[in-house]
Amino acid sequence: MSDRLTDQAGDRAGGRTGGRTGGRADEWARERAGDRAAQVTASGAAWLAGASPYPRSTLARWEAHPTAPGVLPCGSSFDVVNVPALFGRRMLERLWAEGPGSGPVATHRGRLLLFAAPGTAHRLPSLLTWEEWGTGTPRVHPASLPALLCHGTGDAVTVPPLVAGPGTAGPRWLVAPDTRAPWLPGPDVLLWACVRVSRSAAPSTTGYSIFPPADPGANVYDVSRRR
Repeated sequence: MSDRLTDQAGDRAGGRTGGRTGGRADEWARERAGDRAAQVTASGAAWLAGASPYPRSTLARWEAHPTAPGVLPCGSSFDVVNVPALFGRRMLERLWAEGPGSGPVATHRGRLLLFAAPGTAHRLPSLLTWEEWGTGTPRVHPASLPALLCHGTGDAVTVPPLVAGPGTAGPRWLVAPDTRAPWLPGPDVLLWACVRVSRSAAPSTTGYSIFPPADPGANVYDVSRRR
């Protein structure tokens, strides 16, 4: 795969938001929320429940036990890309600072779960393989990419509770679902983020970090103005 594909993915990402560089980065940094815990809205809960074969029963169960995690199938409403926490956080920095932002994101057992458009789980691994070896000379060395687990049709994932319970154990939302039709990144956007992070020898030095220095799992980005 040539640089053109990943650059086009970045262009599409930037085109969705008008880009987040320069003054836009300042604006974006001010918009993010650093003080409130992630909590799913009623519309977001309805979207999540729509992935279940029995949405009404799922919503009723969540209403009765709002601090309990759930299990949902992938492939219809969303796919999930499961990455190590550090690599995933660097991906999110790229997505939010230079791209279109992200869809819902959760953390579970030391990994990040990035909710993506249906079909991403099938397509992304082959795109990454081509990015590594498609031109005959690897431009992204395999050792720089950690193990990405892609969950699609036939898979299920644990989703955090609607309301964050006490303590930090268990799955938690970093970007909580807040609408019945959230924007979800596709394989090209996630490929773009993976390539940018893998080519970088160090974390972002832009000075704009979406992760506060203390207790990052208890915070959420402000996506009220996400485009």
